[in-house]
Amino acid sequence: MATVRTDNASSNVETEKLQSSNNSTMAARSEEAEPLNEHAVPDPEAVAAEVETMIDMNIRNVTERRKLGFFSCGTGNPIDDCWRCDPNWQKNRKRLADCGIGFGRNAIGGRDGRFYVVTDPGDDDPVNPKPGTLRHAVIQDQPLWIVFKRDMVIKLKQELIMNSFKTIDGRGVNVHIANGACITIQFVTNVIIHGLHVHDCKPTGNAMVRSSPSHFGWRTMADGDGISIFGSSHIWVDHNSLSNCADGLVDAVMGSTAITISNNHLTHHNEVMLLGHSDSYTRDKQMQVTIAYNHFGEGLIQRMPRCRHGYFHVVNNDYTHWEMYAIELTNIALETIAESEPESD
Repeated sequence: MATVRTDNASSNVETEKLQSSNNSTMAARSEEAEPLNEHAVPDPEAVAAEVETMIDMNIRNVTERRKLGFFSCGTGNPIDDCWRCDPNWQKNRKRLADCGIGFGRNAIGGRDGRFYVVTDPGDDDPVNPKPGTLRHAVIQDQPLWIVFKRDMVIKLKQELIMNSFKTIDGRGVNVHIANGACITIQFVTNVIIHGLHVHDCKPTGNAMVRSSPSHFGWRTMADGDGISIFGSSHIWVDHNSLSNCADGLVDAVMGSTAITISNNHLTHHNEVMLLGHSDSYTRDKQMQVTIAYNHFGEGLIQRMPRCRHGYFHVVNNDYTHWEMYAIELTNIALETIAESEPESD
């Protein structure tokens, strides 16, 4: 099966252009992000069809091998089967960037950069973050693949404002972002968030926060989302556990697009996932999001997800114990909802 990938040459040009502008203010970032978001995914139906074909092929291959008596590490989940079957995956972490599916499949994160090891769970100064902290890592201009030296609990004083071309990779350790501010992906591109425990996020703000090595600015009050995606593109949120935040667990708004939210474990929350913040904000028509292989678990009430304008592919998710409703759609120009089976107790 052919997969749609960005041409390397054009991708490098885009990468260099974006990296040269990463020092800019949020207003400048907004202007730079807008044209990228508008042209992120030209053919959403082809992408949705590709995902379903990939799922069918993986399940068929695993089933046939088992019938023949072969041991297979394959699960039928194309994301996991892409990297987990490698016994030396820890030595080849960046392979993960080639394992995405759906609308966020071209998110490369920090694949083309060096590794950054977080050694310090502290967040004492959001304006002048200490080297070795997660905040110091995510604001850097260059692409970075961010890993953690050990298990840690990170209590953020203010929003963790991501810069473009970053991967936060929590595999192999137990990393919690909890009991404080959480993650903001605003007017940037190519971000991968993998393997974190994000919970008990609080509203923060009315403070200065650094967003790049050369810029910090005043942040008004944030809602307290677990992961907030705002005016951004090529974003992949995979294999995280999220629960009990002040607002949404994962929210994508303001024309964000080319997003995949996959393999996450979501529990104990009211308004779980918002895709599009207002019926009147028609720029969200460009929003294209894949929701795949997530477990919507106990203690969830509504918005799994809540979709407004855009194209949303909700496929192979597990719904248990939801209370008010699972999926709600309004103003959808195109939607494909396949193979997700809500069950209520």
